Amino acid sequence: MRLSRWSFVLWLSAATMLTAGCRRTSPADRASRQPPALVNATVLISLDGFRADYLNRPAAVRLRLLAARGVRAERLIPAFPSKTFPNHYTIVTGLYPEHHGIVANTMRDERIGTTFTIGDTTIARDPRWWGGEPIWNTAERQGVRTAAFFWPGSDYAVNGRYPTYYTPYDGSIPNRTRVQRVLDWLTLPVAEAPRFVTLYFSTTDDVGHKHGPRTPQVDAAIAHVDSLVGALVDGLAARRLTERVNLVVVSDHGMTEVDSTRVIRLDEYVDLADMEVVDWMPVTAVTPKPGKLASVYNALRRVPHLQVYHKDSVPERFHYRANSRITPLVLLADEGWTISSSERLRLSGPPVGATHGYDNMLPSMGALFLAAGPDIQQGRVIGPVANVHVYPLLARLLGVRPAPHDGAADSLHITRWE
Repeated sequence: MRLSRWSFVLWLSAATMLTAGCRRTSPADRASRQPPALVNATVLISLDGFRADYLNRPAAVRLRLLAARGVRAERLIPAFPSKTFPNHYTIVTGLYPEHHGIVANTMRDERIGTTFTIGDTTIARDPRWWGGEPIWNTAERQGVRTAAFFWPGSDYAVNGRYPTYYTPYDGSIPNRTRVQRVLDWLTLPVAEAPRFVTLYFSTTDDVGHKHGPRTPQVDAAIAHVDSLVGALVDGLAARRLTERVNLVVVSDHGMTEVDSTRVIRLDEYVDLADMEVVDWMPVTAVTPKPGKLASVYNALRRVPHLQVYHKDSVPERFHYRANSRITPLVLLADEGWTISSSERLRLSGPPVGATHGYDNMLPSMGALFLAAGPDIQQGRVIGPVANVHVYPLLARLLGVRPAPHDGAADSLHITRWE
């Protein structure tokens, strides 16, 4: 990571005019309107686990003010499964998890010969896990400098590229230090400053898991991340950059309560020796042992509060079939229910607080989306929007040609020239 130094920013160079190139867009869609010469920076902020309706809590004062001078969605619909890594990577690639390959926080790839977990950076660093093209690569490839203060994949050589500036993930770095570093980057000389920056905070997710969404502790967490966004907004104003920087604030998923009375113990229905569980909790990834697929499926398909799918019968709306890392059986718990086993419960105790990963269309899984800045329309509230559409929006704001993606050209038309 390069060291920052202070200087007043003058944005002098114009960026490439936007052309659209989406996987699922028609030729008419691709003939997008011509934006003005783009010179402004964009900061993408993730508030992990910030449920859409948290924006209505009294503590979210600065976020509501920011939304009032820009555009907000009723909710951002996460990709399935509504988990952290799959959705952060969908936001920056515009691809569903089945297409970019990060299909879960924990997953196995037989060709790579190992299991990916979000806590093992040695394994996660292997670029074979990361498909698609994240927006920082799209921008860098077209001559636009980028920076990342945390984002899944940003500190790995995806397609052999890194952002110009990046910080390897370290959750102990204070949140206000992160805000200050972003301000430092934005005030570098024009020849060095990034025009796209990511910024990540985990507070609302951490506290939501522990205490549940409807608690004073989560209210305090909302107040904290709200103050961080406010500090960034104030820092931009103090540097006369308010009209030079677009802010896009998102979250990856929502949160819903769990408790010890709503637990599905798989060992009460099936012999766990007949299968490997790759990933647990609301979406459980199951690979039956050879010759056991039918018996395991038949044993589980009548379990109350549980949906069991063969990989090729996962509902189409989940976009969760076309990847070898998706297991032969996919188990999905009803909202608020937890999938576990007697042994897991003995070791870790009963579920408390809250979790996510459920059906991505549930309101409780709804995430945050708002945007404001010199290139964003003002005073609009739009309906629910899928997070695959954020990537093409970012490409339009940066004036770069997007890589193939699953977004649509007629979604998130919120820039001033649209």
